[in-house]
Amino acid sequence: MTRFFRPRLFTACALGASMIAGLSACQTLRERAVKVEQASETNPGPCPRAFSLYDAARIVEFAGEERYSNVAYSGEMGKVTSVCRYVGTAPIIANLVFNANFGIGPAATQRTHTFRYFVAVTRKNIDVIDKEYFPITVTFPPGSDRVSVTETVGEITIARANETTSGENFEIIIGFDLTEAQADFNAEGKRFRPDAGQR
Repeated sequence: MTRFFRPRLFTACALGASMIAGLSACQTLRERAVKVEQASETNPGPCPRAFSLYDAARIVEFAGEERYSNVAYSGEMGKVTSVCRYVGTAPIIANLVFNANFGIGPAATQRTHTFRYFVAVTRKNIDVIDKEYFPITVTFPPGSDRVSVTETVGEITIARANETTSGENFEIIIGFDLTEAQADFNAEGKRFRPDAGQR
């Protein structure tokens, strides 16, 4: 089973409380941090590959027909990075961060907009183990038609069959939650970048 921890619910206070609750009377935060660091260095294999799904890495929302004057909002996934740790029979704990660029078009009705993206864990080139959706809300400052965001997904826990199962057997895939029309738009190779019409 795969578990996702939403970053907005995992506050600094919650992190401190959970770490302190797990400490024994003779164990300090520093000692625990060293143990976590040592565990990450003894991974029996590489981390799962993390990337954005090509056909879901872009989104364009139109208010009417497919033309620039009807573009309301757009988004494009950027760099995806992930680090992980696992040792012995413990599950893989991965942390995912990605960059995204968002644009506001001439048909937008407000300067704050919420997009949705998914995070899926798969067995490499086989099937989806688990998939969850997350909101990402962006606000475009006055006079700006583009916003760049760095999003932290938080901890992703991936169960392993046994201690010889490495992270290489899994993939972590992200992408925008698209309508059928938006998916077709991407599949046909059409695109309006967040800075469309500005050059």
